[in-house]
Amino acid sequence: MLSGRISQFARNFITSASRRSEHDHGGIPGKNIPFDISNRYKLTVLFIAFFGSGVGAPFMILRHQLLKK
Repeated sequence: MLSGRISQFARNFITSASRRSEHDHGGIPGKNIPFDISNRYKLTVLFIAFFGSGVGAPFMILRHQLLKK
């Protein structure tokens, strides 16, 4: 019985908190992410830079360590 009350309280709290949110964009795709997706070429360059830096970092670190004197 107590777990039912707790889950109902949590459900009501989450629903009311999302209704009071100032950042509600009404279900418009891409409005709840921190970057702009309207320019596909800029988005492609940003994705390549972001994921490329993560993939390339170990190789650059290894190169640096091997070239150190």
